[in-house]
Amino acid sequence: WTLRLKSELKIDIEAAKIPLIFVIIKIYIKSIISKVYKYYMKILAVQSRMGIGDTVIFLPFIKALSKKFNSPISILVKENSKANQYLHQTKYIDKILTLERDNKTNNRHGGFFGIFKLANDLKKYKFDKIFIFNSSLRFNLVAKISSIPQIYQYPLFAKNKQHIIEAPKKFLKKNLDLDINEDPEVQIDSDLISKAAQKFQIDKNTTNILLGIGGSGPTKRIPGKTFLSVIDKISNMKNCRFFLATGKANEEQEVLNEILQSKFKNFCTRLDNLTIKEILPLIKNCNVSICNDSSFSHLSSALGIKTITLMADTPLIYGNYSSKMFPVIPDGENTVTHNTLGKDKIDPQKIFKRFLEIIA
Repeated sequence: WTLRLKSELKIDIEAAKIPLIFVIIKIYIKSIISKVYKYYMKILAVQSRMGIGDTVIFLPFIKALSKKFNSPISILVKENSKANQYLHQTKYIDKILTLERDNKTNNRHGGFFGIFKLANDLKKYKFDKIFIFNSSLRFNLVAKISSIPQIYQYPLFAKNKQHIIEAPKKFLKKNLDLDINEDPEVQIDSDLISKAAQKFQIDKNTTNILLGIGGSGPTKRIPGKTFLSVIDKISNMKNCRFFLATGKANEEQEVLNEILQSKFKNFCTRLDNLTIKEILPLIKNCNVSICNDSSFSHLSSALGIKTITLMADTPLIYGNYSSKMFPVIPDGENTVTHNTLGKDKIDPQKIFKRFLEIIA
């Protein structure tokens, strides 16, 4: 009788295990399917405008695509976008592909035969969809030759007067019914932020300020005396440290040296020998940024840092498209555009007033 009881008990236990095994298998299969689906949709976004600023401005639209299709998005951008320097840790970005068409040293994707070279480069990735944020027939042909099944693009031959923000908004609203009103977001690993704080000995009791004193053109660069006046006003009321971000061009170095040779030199740290990738975690440790219309104004705001943008000679939209941007325009002007030529009319007192509004 005892033997029979044990035998029946064993059968009951094994019978009870069967449904449990099925549940485990079901969960395992769902997990695999979820992972496969997550990476199955291969999507490319083409952003062929030049520079860091234009690339950053398009990030909300790339992120929206990632959310829509539950997949990171690969991007095709020009080399001077320097996207590899600041998007390498942004989770909604997959591959960063370079458009080798700068009409100078690298024009592999230029000209008639460049169409086929680019198509051949893209074909190996087997993209399912492509979103072309321009009206060029060239990229349409590239997508078709690459055998990408689904092609979404701005209306062909409609390049004139395309608004840099409104055009992609209308594009994704029309094709995917997406309403996009987010700020650009550049993501950085928290460990790198902590390491930067240690490396640069960031004092949390000090107001750490990024000064973007460089710029891609001479009409964008605010004079050193303006920055010195702002440093003076802020230093009189707060314990501050200033991080000077600029390039290596002669005029940029002149502004840098003017500040470093002033009485404020001990409160300043130069960053011109660092790469953008190295500077990003440091920016994240800053309380506020004050920048010319330059790469650092775009990157700073995309990192979530409140950024005072000094708009001297480019359309105002480049300095106010993000809620983290607080523009200052030249005295006597109601707005700013190309050929405003207002770098000498940016009032230090207005910058200081903006600063007080931000830190209040």
